[in-house]
Amino acid sequence: MADIKDEKARWLKQVYEKAKAKGGERYPSFDTSSGLEVKPVYTPDDVRGEYTEQLGFPGEYPFTRGVQPTMYRGRFWTMRQYAGFGTAEDANQRYHYLLQSGQTGLSVAFDLPTQMGRDADHPRARGEVGKVGVSISSLKDMEVLLKGLPLADVSTSMTINATAPILLCLYAAVGEQNGVALEQLSGTVQNDILKEYMARGTYVYPPAPSLRLITNLFAFCAKRIPKWNPISISGYHIREAGSTAAQEIGFTLADGIAYVEAALKAGLQVDEFAGRLSFFFNVHNNFLEEVAKFRAARRLWARIMKERFKAKDPRSMMLRFHAQTAGSTLTAQQVDNNVVRVALQALAAVMGGAQSLHTNSRDEALALPSEEAARLALRTQQVIAYESGVADVIDPMGGSYAVETMTDELEAKAQDYIRRIDDLGGMVDAIAKGYPQGEIQEAAYQAQRDLEQKRSVVVGVNQFQIKEPPPQGLLRVDESVERVQSERLKKLRSERDNVAASRTVDALRKAAATPDENLIPLILDAVKAYATLGEISDAMRDVFGEHKEHVVM
Repeated sequence: MADIKDEKARWLKQVYEKAKAKGGERYPSFDTSSGLEVKPVYTPDDVRGEYTEQLGFPGEYPFTRGVQPTMYRGRFWTMRQYAGFGTAEDANQRYHYLLQSGQTGLSVAFDLPTQMGRDADHPRARGEVGKVGVSISSLKDMEVLLKGLPLADVSTSMTINATAPILLCLYAAVGEQNGVALEQLSGTVQNDILKEYMARGTYVYPPAPSLRLITNLFAFCAKRIPKWNPISISGYHIREAGSTAAQEIGFTLADGIAYVEAALKAGLQVDEFAGRLSFFFNVHNNFLEEVAKFRAARRLWARIMKERFKAKDPRSMMLRFHAQTAGSTLTAQQVDNNVVRVALQALAAVMGGAQSLHTNSRDEALALPSEEAARLALRTQQVIAYESGVADVIDPMGGSYAVETMTDELEAKAQDYIRRIDDLGGMVDAIAKGYPQGEIQEAAYQAQRDLEQKRSVVVGVNQFQIKEPPPQGLLRVDESVERVQSERLKKLRSERDNVAASRTVDALRKAAATPDENLIPLILDAVKAYATLGEISDAMRDVFGEHKEHVVM
C-alpha cells in the first residue's frame, strides 16, 4: 500500500498536474450533489476498512453487496411499473396491458382526493378526480380496479400514505371476495407519513395519531397478512424535493429509526416486524454516486438494526428497496433524451441491487404516460435484464476503488445527518423544528443555481437546445371522470345498507378515541360495509384533527 501511495503521489505531481496545467479541466473542481470530491483517479489506498467488515458477501451482514445470496442470478428484480389514472376501469385496463407486456408486479397510483381522504364528490376534490392517479372512493371502485387480476400470484405496491390503512383494507376485502386469503396476499403499501411532512404534503392527521395508524398496520400485517410489507420508507420524494444523495440516505433512515422506535413503544418486538420493513429510493443522474448510495444505505441500515435496536434475525437487518428513476430529471424539451436518462438510471439501480424497479416514461414531464411510452419504459428494464449481462454478476461494481470510496463517504455523511436528528430529539421533533425541510430547500436552491449558471448541464435545457414542434399523442384524462365517479358514489349510497355502514364508522370513531385499540380491524369492517373512504377518514378526523404545516422561512 505504501508503494501505491508513493506511485500515486508521483503520478499526480509529474504526470497529471503537468497535463492539467497544459490543457486545463472542464471544471475548477469535480463534486457530486452530496459534496463528495470526485478525484481524477482512485487506488486501493482510498478504500478504508477491512473487506469482511465493510463488504462481506451477498446475503450476509452487513449486506453491502446485496440482501440475497444469488441476487439476479436467481431471479430478476420485480419490474413494477407505476400506473393509475381516471376511473377504476381506465386503470384496470392499463394494468392488464402492462402484465401482458411482461410486467411482473403491479404498482398503483392514486389521485389526490384519494390520497387526502376525500371522496370524489367532495367539494375539495373538484378538478382533481382521476388526474394524477386512479380515483378510489369505496370498495365498489376497488372491485373494478382489481377485476381479473391474479391477486394470489402478483404482488402489488400501492403508493398511498395518510389513507394507507383504508386502501390496504379495500385491497384485502377484494382479495377475500375472490377467494384469496389474507395470508396469500403479497405487496407493499407506502404508509410513510414522515416524508409527507417534510417533502411531499399529502398528510391528513398530526404525527402522533399517524404513527399510531402505522404501528397498528405493522401489528395487523404481522398477524394477518404476513407476506405484506406494511411500509415503504421513502427517500424518493425527499430526493424529488431537491435533496442530495447523502440527505436522501440520512433522512430516509432517520424516518426508519422513528418508525422502529414507535413500533417498539407500541409493544412490538423488533424481530416481529422489522423483516417486513421496505424502502423506496430515487435513482438520479450521477451513475457512480447512485450505485454507491444504495450500497451505503444497505450497510448503514444493517448496522443501525444490529447495534442500535439489537435485532437478532438477519432479515431484520436487510434493507430491501424498490427504486424509481428520477421524475425531476425528466425534461419537457427533447423528450426522447429522457429515454437515455432513464436507461442510465435504471442501470444504476440494477448495479446497486434493487429488489424492484419502476422506469419512468419519456413523456412524463408533459403528461401521464401513454401506452406506447409505458411499454418502452418497461422494455428498457427488459433489455437490461435479458441482454446486457450485468445481472449475471452479483454486485458488479463491488471492488471499484471509486465506488467503494463513495460508498464509505456517503455512509459517513448520512451518519452525520442521523446524529444531528438524534440531537434534535428524533425525526418527529426535527420535522417540527423544520430541520430536514430547510436542508432540502437549501440543496434544491443550490442545484437550481448551478443549472442557471451552467455549472451543471441538462442536455436540451441549458445547452444543446433546438426548436421543436409541440408534442403530440399525450394522454389526457377526460373531464367526465369526476361526473362518473360522483354518480357511482350516489348509486352506492342508495343501494348499500346505510345503517350497517354508519354502525361500522361510528365504531371506528369510538375506537379512535381509545389509544390502545388497533384500528385496522375496524377499518376493514367499515370498508366491507361499503363505507366510503371519505366517511372513514372523517371519522378519524373527528378524533385526531388535521395536521398544520410547519412553514420554513
